[in-house]
Amino acid sequence: MPETSKILVIDAGNTSVKVAIFIDDQVYSVNRTSFAEFKESLLNKEFSEINKSALCSVLIEQDTKDLLSLLPNATLINTSIKSDLSSVYKSMATLGVDRWCNAVAIHALKKDQSSISIDIGTCVKFDAVIEGKYIGGSISPGIDLRYKALNNFTAALPLLDFKAKSMLTGDSTTSSIHSGVVNGLLSEINGMIERYEQSYKGLTFFVTGGDAQYFDFGGKNNIFVDENLTLKGIYQLYKLNA
Repeated sequence: MPETSKILVIDAGNTSVKVAIFIDDQVYSVNRTSFAEFKESLLNKEFSEINKSALCSVLIEQDTKDLLSLLPNATLINTSIKSDLSSVYKSMATLGVDRWCNAVAIHALKKDQSSISIDIGTCVKFDAVIEGKYIGGSISPGIDLRYKALNNFTAALPLLDFKAKSMLTGDSTTSSIHSGVVNGLLSEINGMIERYEQSYKGLTFFVTGGDAQYFDFGGKNNIFVDENLTLKGIYQLYKLNA
């Protein structure tokens, strides 16, 4: 029997670390944890049976180095390694590697079709692959950053940290902030989707990110939710470069 291919794939983001095990090109398990908890798991040799790994990190340089020192035969995923996706983006050196992984993933899923990834997390990131080329996208604040901005730049508004679908009209200061942040962000995302659809024909949209669960996009048949999209992009790049 052929030997089973088992790869540890890590998406180290600003808010949490997402850890997946890919077995023979399929996602076998996915866990979300903190940086400190994941580092502790590596120190405790919890993944010692897996000797190949891929790391995508938007952490500060020292934290990324700490993870690499603990990962066996790690492949560091960045925007300069080999890819089967071409790009016309003007500053690949400053492009977030998580955005690039999302673009690589949607290109792999829809090679014959133009697609947009929508990553809803610390920031809300749109990334467009049009006719087989990555052309760029947009970045705006996510839920937590909007809550923090309202608290930091006003004298009286409280800092909120809860997330859920919201009523349209808030009947208190707290519910009004919640409505403005969540419903405002949903309107922003839907407006961006409409503008992309007006600019490019036959688009497929892929929604991902830790906060995607708090939004409903109305069941349109060209919008798919894939919570593992970034992990799939990391894995695609790993296979081309390992």
